Amino acid sequence: MSGHSKWSTIKRDKEKTDQARGKIFTKIGKEIAVAVKAGGPDPATNPRLATVIAKAKSNNMPNDNIQRSIKKASGEGSAVNYESMVYEGYGPGGCAVICDILTDNKNRASSDVRHIFDRAGGSLGGPGSVAFMFERKAVIATKAKEGLTEDDVMMLAMDIEADDVDYAPEGYTFVGEATSLATMRDKLIADGYEVVSAELEMIANSTMDLPEDKYTSFMKMLDNLEENDDVQNVFHNVNLREE
Repeated sequence: MSGHSKWSTIKRDKEKTDQARGKIFTKIGKEIAVAVKAGGPDPATNPRLATVIAKAKSNNMPNDNIQRSIKKASGEGSAVNYESMVYEGYGPGGCAVICDILTDNKNRASSDVRHIFDRAGGSLGGPGSVAFMFERKAVIATKAKEGLTEDDVMMLAMDIEADDVDYAPEGYTFVGEATSLATMRDKLIADGYEVVSAELEMIANSTMDLPEDKYTSFMKMLDNLEENDDVQNVFHNVNLREE
């Protein structure tokens, strides 16, 4: 799959989850809160919440934590309102970076993200400054099934009407239209596949390699963004290396 290696991302996220599980849970809790306030506390009638719950489970978030977050968001005592924002800019070497933000303090989030970009030698841009280089897509990763060949997985991608698929020993990544996320996920689950993640992501139309010094600075920048409580997702056009 050009420009997208989901299983490298999952491996990286898993390593970070082991190191900072609480921070991951906090971010997912915020996503649950936003989803509940937008569509209610029942995942059967709130596809957005169902997707976040699937993400929570893939990150080994205990069911008690999930239910507690739902109840907190749907209760009258929930006074925190998170605002959703998107920041775009350029990182080291001119790479393109998009940050999805959920925050209860816009000034803090803006200041923190700008500082991270500046410290890495990058700069924030205005709305649309790099978004044209990306396309929002449904990205679904499943664990591998024993005995399936790459041709089998290609046929499966056609069956669920995915636009693209990445075959790896650990599992498969299907990419489709953003509006097809729930349909693709439901078909895979119905066929007995274990869905590891199902999310809307900004996929770069083309990717770039960075020289060693710029790559090191970029990875530090990526870590700093992902560790920030207000930053929910980071998308970029850099080819990540196997660590």
